[in-house]
Amino acid sequence: MPLSEQEQRLLDEMERHLMRNDADVVSAPRDGRTLSYRNIVYGTILVLLGLGGLIVGVSQQLIVVGVIGFVVMLGGVLLAVTPGRGPGKVRVESDRPAKPQNSSSFMDRMNDRWDKRQGER
Repeated sequence: MPLSEQEQRLLDEMERHLMRNDADVVSAPRDGRTLSYRNIVYGTILVLLGLGGLIVGVSQQLIVVGVIGFVVMLGGVLLAVTPGRGPGKVRVESDRPAKPQNSSSFMDRMNDRWDKRQGER
C-alpha cells in the first residue's frame, strides 16, 4: 500500500533529521580520544581466539577451557574499544556545518503532530 503525500513528507523529514543527528553523533569529540586500528585488530583476533577456546571447552566438556575462552573474548572486546594514544587513529569528521536548533525539538513536533491527528478522529 503506497504512502500518502503527508506520510511521505513526514518520512522524508524524519530521514533528514536522522541523517543530521547521526552526523552530529559521529563527529562529536570523545574527550579527544579516538579508537586505534591496532587495538581493533588485536581485539578482533583475541575475540576469535576466545570464541575458539569457548567452543572447544564446551564441545569437550572442559569448563576451565570454556571459561578461559570467554575471558579472552571479553578482553578482546575491551581492547578493541579502548582508545589509542599513538598514530593510526580512526577519527570521523563531518563535512557539514552544525545547523542551529529550532526552539522545539524534532520529537516535540512529532508528538504535536500525533496529538493533532488523534484529535481529528
